[in-house]
Amino acid sequence: MAKKIADAEILEDLVKKALEQGADNAAVVPVSAIETDAGFRSLCQQNTCGKYGRCWTCPPDVGDIETLMKTLRTFDYAVVYQTIGMLEDSYDIEGMEEAARKHSLLTRRMAEEVGEDSFVRILHLGAGGCHICPVCARVENHPCRFPDMAISSLEAYGINVSRLAAACGMKYINGQNTVTYFGAVFCSLM
Repeated sequence: MAKKIADAEILEDLVKKALEQGADNAAVVPVSAIETDAGFRSLCQQNTCGKYGRCWTCPPDVGDIETLMKTLRTFDYAVVYQTIGMLEDSYDIEGMEEAARKHSLLTRRMAEEVGEDSFVRILHLGAGGCHICPVCARVENHPCRFPDMAISSLEAYGINVSRLAAACGMKYINGQNTVTYFGAVFCSLM
């Protein structure tokens, strides 16, 4: 019983860190409650974002989708965090980019804040591909410049983000003229 209480406190501290670092919402969810679907890989292959085959942390270079989904199942919990950006209208590209930048900075701060001190293993996943370098070294077929800092996306691991939001008691769509991003810290407790 004492271990469960200690584990819950560690996870709640992580939720507090996410909120302190700028998340609009954060929650703990057991990994068993997270839906994955290999079909999400086909969405990546459509290359709407322009990163398919051009970013080490995006498909196809991030790895086999079945392997990545199995990897997720080796973790106990995920601390999911959300940022909500306000837009002037649905064509506010600059607002979307600013909201993505804000979320990326939060993801980076979470990666810096959360080490493996309290966990056996951790995995950080963000929104979209890695945002460390303005142009990924993959474009020039060079190795990743910062492999210890690179962060893949929830979607690259086949996570159904809209269902993840619901599992965490969060909204996937937060009203007109908003854009919402999610990130998560997957962890295995000691």
